[in-house]
Amino acid sequence: MGETLFGVDVSAVQEVLRPQALTRVPLAPSVVRGLINLRGQILTAIDLRERLGLPPAPANVSGMNLVVRLPDEILSFLVDDVGEVLNLSQDQFEEAPVTLQGAIREVTSGVYKLPDRLLLLLNVNTTATLPAERN
Repeated sequence: MGETLFGVDVSAVQEVLRPQALTRVPLAPSVVRGLINLRGQILTAIDLRERLGLPPAPANVSGMNLVVRLPDEILSFLVDDVGEVLNLSQDQFEEAPVTLQGAIREVTSGVYKLPDRLLLLLNVNTTATLPAERN
């Protein structure tokens, strides 16, 4: 998402899809971009940029759907791009730094130190919990 690299535990990921047709939901919170029909199953699509308080994606970013399984539902996070699957060790893991603020801190379970940058581990359950609408 932008310049920030997020990771999701692979056990929570059902699949990754190219952009899907969205059906808008009247009066839904702004983070809910709409609903997608995934082979007959209706999923809520959450705009991860909006959820994290990031600016909208540039026009040249088409995005992807990251379909994740939660205990009681399956939903889609709209993300900029999806990278590779990484096998990370526990010694690379650290608690989330205190410098993280706002929604990003709220949804980050910790960070992994990669050779050239940090990967923030996204807690999909917390991310799926929608914040109260701001006035």
